[in-house]
Amino acid sequence: MPVTYLDAAATTRVDPRVAEVVLHWMTEDFGNAGSRTHEYGTRAKKAVQQAREQLAAQLGASSDELIFTSGATESNNIALLGLAPYGEKSGRRHIITSAIEHKAVLEPLEHLQTRGFEVDFLKPDSSGRISVQAIQERLRPDTLLVSLMHVNNETGVIQPVAELARLLRESPTFLHVDAAQGFAKLPDDLTAPIDMVSISGHKIGAPKGIGGLLTRRRGWNRIPLEPIMFGGGQERKLRPGTLPVPLVVGLAKAEEIFRREHEQWLAGAEKVRSQLLDALGSTRYHLNGNPEHRVPHILNVSFEGVDAEALIVRLKEIAAVATGSACTSASYTPSHVLTAMGLTEEIAANGLRLSWFPAETDNLEAQEIAAAVSAFQG
Repeated sequence: MPVTYLDAAATTRVDPRVAEVVLHWMTEDFGNAGSRTHEYGTRAKKAVQQAREQLAAQLGASSDELIFTSGATESNNIALLGLAPYGEKSGRRHIITSAIEHKAVLEPLEHLQTRGFEVDFLKPDSSGRISVQAIQERLRPDTLLVSLMHVNNETGVIQPVAELARLLRESPTFLHVDAAQGFAKLPDDLTAPIDMVSISGHKIGAPKGIGGLLTRRRGWNRIPLEPIMFGGGQERKLRPGTLPVPLVVGLAKAEEIFRREHEQWLAGAEKVRSQLLDALGSTRYHLNGNPEHRVPHILNVSFEGVDAEALIVRLKEIAAVATGSACTSASYTPSHVLTAMGLTEEIAANGLRLSWFPAETDNLEAQEIAAAVSAFQG
């Protein structure tokens, strides 16, 4: 029996239609977008510009507000570390974030603490949500930045980033949103006036190694970012280096497909969720995360009396699942996300993340997964 892929929050299969486009720009139109003296470079530059315009439009921005990066991790680092010099010069060294951010946000902020920045790591409520009020209460005259993820990568809980953007837009405090998990899936949220948005391609059927950072102007003023890498003038000098034209075009193609098939994707994702929850109804489980404010393709559950690592081994021939973020999968410590939610040590240590792309679930055997859990629970 084929193993069902239930780890789409970690990465997705490259859509064959995307792969075809990527291959073309690797082997046929293979020019450097920075080459100005011949047609190969001209075609590459035009393709990059078309991709930039398309992706920026979906974020409610203009094309010159989007730079391409290797993915959300790099985008997060550029946003957080690139804004730090402005904070140091202006004396605004206070930052607000949440304790449930991805490590690509937490670790740069921990680095900034060593440079004299004060960072408030807000804990969510027991459902995994950060309230706008909690953030508002922590705002100070010297607050430089609020960084809040769009969709939590472990629980699938949606954070109120659009509401927060409207609150902060008239203040001097900037807002950064890590939208790796929500990009294209919840497009309306990201057209709100968020100052900086990090996106990633490999969560929506694009290749790994491509993403972007949106830096939305405030009036005529750009976000005062400084580069953290040097060596060229590409991407407004914020991300120097030769642009990976095939990946850029692939990201745009993946976004186009996802946008066109969004309703179909939503219906399929919700159908899989219902199948899994119906099957798991025969087990004793705890659903981790807000049942209302969540995306339809991620479930985080802890099973009473069941060790998550042992269950993953049992499920190896049935489904590919994970205990949490792929970036922390080598660690066997309890999830920092579930721990911050105030869940018990047993629940936090044994959370199992099921995440899917509907197209990869034709062979889903939800009852087989439930049976594996029941075998442990007796």
